[in-house]
Amino acid sequence: MIDLKNFLSAISQIEEEKGISREKILETVEMAIAAAYKKDYGEKGQIIRAKLDSKTGNFDVWQEKIVIDESMIKTEEELEEESRLREEGKLPQQNEDDEDIEGPKRVRFNEEKHIMIKEAKKISPKVKLEDHLRFEVEIHDEFGRIAAQTAKQVIIQRIREAEREAIFEEYAEKVGSIVSGVVQRIEGNTIFFDLGKSTGIMLAKDKIPREHYRIGQRMRLYLVEIEQGAKGPQIFVSRAHPKLLSKLFELEVPEIGTGSVEIKAIAREAGNRSKIAVVSKEEGIDPIGSCVGQRGTRVTAVIQELGGEKIDIIEWNEDIDEFIANSLSPAKVLAVKTTKTRAEVAVAEDQLSLAIGRDGQNVRLAAKLTGWKIDIVSKETGQIEQSSYTEEEAEEGEEIKEKKTKKRKTKEEKEKKKIKKIKKESNDETAVEVKEELEETKKNETKETEDTGDIENQVKT
Repeated sequence: MIDLKNFLSAISQIEEEKGISREKILETVEMAIAAAYKKDYGEKGQIIRAKLDSKTGNFDVWQEKIVIDESMIKTEEELEEESRLREEGKLPQQNEDDEDIEGPKRVRFNEEKHIMIKEAKKISPKVKLEDHLRFEVEIHDEFGRIAAQTAKQVIIQRIREAEREAIFEEYAEKVGSIVSGVVQRIEGNTIFFDLGKSTGIMLAKDKIPREHYRIGQRMRLYLVEIEQGAKGPQIFVSRAHPKLLSKLFELEVPEIGTGSVEIKAIAREAGNRSKIAVVSKEEGIDPIGSCVGQRGTRVTAVIQELGGEKIDIIEWNEDIDEFIANSLSPAKVLAVKTTKTRAEVAVAEDQLSLAIGRDGQNVRLAAKLTGWKIDIVSKETGQIEQSSYTEEEAEEGEEIKEKKTKKRKTKEEKEKKKIKKIKKESNDETAVEVKEELEETKKNETKETEDTGDIENQVKT
């Protein structure tokens, strides 16, 4: 019998503090009761179950046995081989007291845990293999110190597991959204954030370059992914992710939140400059004006959150030539010529620096935004002044070119060897034919000589 008032109060407290459902807590308590009973009154290998009545505080305890037949029992040879493999470390050590609730296919028979199907059918005619038969046991209200300690350990362990599951489920729903976190500690290039119920991890690649972090600083973070680790869920957050930009605009621009304005594409170099392409879904709504806000209040709020990162807002267009021209803002484009893989953009001499940007950043971001390779061409000279290829892409291109050249040379060498072999075989055959012809000629000459000798002899006679 459990003190119901204090027990229900404790359940409510755990439910509120840990965010674990009442059903999960009751299930944990039932497992603890079963463990405590088995410790004091059960036998090794037994499957003990318990059920708690949360209205009365009474609990019921019973034993279960798994229904098996002869084909499911391991032979002596199998048991010996299994034991040998465990000794050699090729199989994990197994506690004979472990319970297999689902009913194993091949088992070491234990009369405390298993029952043969013939005997089971005498108790319940409809029973099937791997069913669990219930057997009543004597109920005891008092448990010893060791049993109580076992129950406590079960409860603590299960509550921790349930808490981890609850945290994982809660933050799994937030993946792809913005969360608020406080800098908890800094370890090398990794920043740990207090997210409330858990800790967010920000790796070096997810930091904004040249952004400074201090303990206690509150920041907005993009929740990238969550993984279930051995010590609980691992939550990875980012400040450099492109989608952080779109989520911040969703918070600041009501038109994006309602769907009147849509962000079609984002190109970002975190901490430096970004471009976003927006389009209006309703007539009469200016997409760029909505994102900028009155006197630039909306875009300024996003810029401040990102530590002064410059943001270009351009209008998306179905016409790819028009879209590419817009993407190179603030430069004025004279003409756009597209092929299957590239786009040549002509600009005036005085617009070249704006179109290219510092270290080619503007054309590079425009290429990322549109998905096209862009060449900036001077209208006056007609020459390509800048390409959207990055250094990495250029190196990769050279590497691919080198591989292709090497492959072509290898192919040519193989062809040469093949031709040489064919010629050699051809020469050999010719030599054989010549040799055969010479031998035939020699035979003919010998025969002619013999015939001539015979004629001469006849004439002499």
